[in-house]
Parts: sequence; structure tokens; C-alpha cells
Amino acid sequence: MGLRVLDPRLEAEGEEMAMAPPLRSLEGAIVGLLDNAKIGTERFYDRVESILRSRFGVREFIRRRKPDSSRPVPTEILGELSGADAVLSAVGD
Repeated sequence: MGLRVLDPRLEAEGEEMAMAPPLRSLEGAIVGLLDNAKIGTERFYDRVESILRSRFGVREFIRRRKPDSSRPVPTEILGELSGADAVLSAVGD
């Protein structure tokens, strides 16, 4: 197996990705909170959830925790978060 080195100064390969359009409002929205499995993330998200619910009218939260902070998000968790209108991912150190 060979090693492939990518040069960030070159043009991107493949199809260009576009950002999702912004939400008009968080009122009534479903927000996903992806916990990276570090110590402070759960407590941080407790506070974020409280603020988003009380000040911005977020209706529902989908909270998921990665099994390990150093690995990518498992496909099944991404599938669960796909039902959200917006997703936050945070580092809780």
C-alpha cells in the first residue's frame, strides 16, 4: 500500500461542495448536537441546549456521542443526525 500526499495548494479534485443555505430562524427547528466524547462536551451542550431552547425556540434536539474523540463519526450516527435542520459539533476540552 502506497502513501498518497495531498498538496493543499492545488485545485480540489472531484465535485465542488457547496454550503447549505442558512436557516431563516431556529424557531421550531430540530438541532443535532454531536458530542466528541471529551470530558467537557456534555456539560457544554447542556448549556447550549438551554440557550437555544429558551432564547431561539428550538423545538427538539438530537444528541449523539461519538464512541471515541479521535475517530470519524460512525455512519449510523450521521444517519440519525441527518434528521436535524442544523448540527453542531464541538470539542469539549
